[in-house]
Amino acid sequence: MVRTGGRGPACRNSRAAAGALSGAAVAVAAWHFGPAATWIPAVRRVVSPALDGQGDPGHVALTFDDGPDPDSTPHFLRVLDRLGVRATFFVLGSALEQHPDLGRRIVAEGHELAVHGWRHERPWRPRPSQDARDVARAADAVLRIGGRRPLWYRPAYGVLTAGRLAAARRAGLQPVLWSVWGRDWTARADAHSVLAELTPGLRGGATILLHDSDRTSAPGAWHSALEALPPAVAACRSQGLRVGPLESHGLPAHRGVWR
Repeated sequence: MVRTGGRGPACRNSRAAAGALSGAAVAVAAWHFGPAATWIPAVRRVVSPALDGQGDPGHVALTFDDGPDPDSTPHFLRVLDRLGVRATFFVLGSALEQHPDLGRRIVAEGHELAVHGWRHERPWRPRPSQDARDVARAADAVLRIGGRRPLWYRPAYGVLTAGRLAAARRAGLQPVLWSVWGRDWTARADAHSVLAELTPGLRGGATILLHDSDRTSAPGAWHSALEALPPAVAACRSQGLRVGPLESHGLPAHRGVWR
């Protein structure tokens, strides 16, 4: 008589197979999201100050994400010119391809282009091959349109997965997140709230994150960053700090796990 209950060899084999599959899924998830722990500021400050954007103590790096955007980026360029400040723009490759003249204008006005990916996609599924293609494609667009090979990579949402980290390495880019942000992407953000978020972190060696586009933010949210920009720069200068792009920030190269 063949037993059909839950204690036979077939059932035990099924459980073992299910356990192995579950264990493999956990391992893949751990590999994929392991580096993403650096999204937490306290973690990355300890693990990699360079990833946190900690540079020259006499300098503050000013960076913008999600452009170029013809509806908003020109306003930032005008204010930056008036302030006499240069910045680093982490651009989306697809947006740069759509607006190459704006990308060339950013460079012509003395700013730096860096890579934010091809599109602003969420990182939940492991896709290392696609990550490699997208980062390389965006870096190539920056080189072709901006005329200079980019140095820096900031992943969408600031989530540095294993696949994105490997893609950056392969493209010769150094990942950089930020030391302080303005939370300027929400519908409730205004100049006062952005400045209040920034002020505690406006110190020597910091890297500021703002957005020059509402492509992935609340509609019109970029106005809050634009209006907060002059007082933020003034707050840095009142401390005797220079404000400029990442290329002038003296970031050390990543070491250990980041190489």
